[in-house]
Amino acid sequence: MTGKPRGALALMYGGAALTVFATLFVFIGRDGLAEHLSTGYPALSPGKIDEGVTLYTVILCAVGALGLLGWLGAAGAARAGKGWARWAAAGLFAVALCFTVAALTVRDTNGEVGLAPLLGWLQVLPLIPGLVAVVLLWRRAG
Repeated sequence: MTGKPRGALALMYGGAALTVFATLFVFIGRDGLAEHLSTGYPALSPGKIDEGVTLYTVILCAVGALGLLGWLGAAGAARAGKGWARWAAAGLFAVALCFTVAALTVRDTNGEVGLAPLLGWLQVLPLIPGLVAVVLLWRRAG
């Protein structure tokens, strides 16, 4: 990889910012998640709903933290001109895409999507700059 991939870098940092936003929104959307769970499982006690909300919060924060590390690592490798940066970015994009598809489609035992729809769709936001960054990195390599 020759030169600095400025466009791809800007997109990766933008994707990192969107990842932080989607992760922090989990805390804002806790009430919506609790409502989603209580609607899907009306027999659950408020304590059990709270446990479910906490579990989803921990999972989404862990995924967000890993996503942020991935963005920053890929951006650092691209900035340093590492030839493997495009492979790393493509691999990270594939993992993020799989997670997002799962967040939007995996059904819970009640037949409903487990994650509240808004939180699931927020996971799509970082994919957009990620896809464009991967395309730009591969174009530079070609």
